[in-house]
Amino acid sequence: MNQLLLENRTLLGVLLGILLGTIARLLMLRTDYRQYPTYPHGKIIHISLGVIAAALGAVAVPALFNKDYTAITFLTLAAQQFRDVRKMERETLTKIDSLELVGRGSTYIEGIAMVFEGRNYLVIMVALLTSLFAISFNWIWGIAAGAVSLLIVRALRSGKSVSHIAEAVHAPVRVEGPNLYVGDIYIMNVGLKSNQQIIAERGLGLILQPYNANGKATLSNLGQRQAILFDLSTILGVYRDEGEPSLIPMAKLDMKDGRLAVFFLPQEIDAAKAREIIHRVPILESAVRMPLKASINQEPKEGETHG
Repeated sequence: MNQLLLENRTLLGVLLGILLGTIARLLMLRTDYRQYPTYPHGKIIHISLGVIAAALGAVAVPALFNKDYTAITFLTLAAQQFRDVRKMERETLTKIDSLELVGRGSTYIEGIAMVFEGRNYLVIMVALLTSLFAISFNWIWGIAAGAVSLLIVRALRSGKSVSHIAEAVHAPVRVEGPNLYVGDIYIMNVGLKSNQQIIAERGLGLILQPYNANGKATLSNLGQRQAILFDLSTILGVYRDEGEPSLIPMAKLDMKDGRLAVFFLPQEIDAAKAREIIHRVPILESAVRMPLKASINQEPKEGETHG
């Protein structure tokens, strides 16, 4: 048995690479409250692409060992294909978004498309490392390397959430004449008496208090605000129909201190659950701002002067 494994070490390494790479893609593929990717066809597409990515990563190792350097050009072609996947996801989600009562927004869509592209590269990494260790040493080392890679993939699967930059607290929704407030933050003007009554009965408000200037700058991004409204509306439902602009969820900044007021009309009125949902909203990569990292905002070291 050992002799057979030694004679077919390359084939075994490639197969292990494909297997572990596919497992990595399955770990990163899930249909959650956003209902994307769709089941089963959306999942089939991404699993198939994951198998292809795993095969490319696994086959690259024996190609290098055989000094077949031209085979590496296939990785370049794969990168182009995965960029096309990103474009496909962007176009699909944009079309879907136009039919949502509360849309994701272009920033959220771009973030999701970026994730789908990046996860294929993680699959290539898992397959390549598994194949490399299995062929260089033995299949046990290959499985060990693959297992460690899966742990890395699991750690990279999700990033930070709003809870890392701000604290959400429940705030009363007030209608004073035509003016709508969440806490002490003005939201908008509501003219119709019927809409004012609905808002007074079903309105739910929260205020996000950023921890620092980085949080203030990130929450001021319109795409990040839209992501918060989309997640709230998707999980708790939204009490509105098309053609009712006064009932649309909104997020407005307090210009004085950077707090963000969130107003929406949920189907399920639950302030505690809404607060937890906001805390779990992902921070969009393209929405992140870090003014505190700027050199001008860094504290000078002792004895150091600017000039």
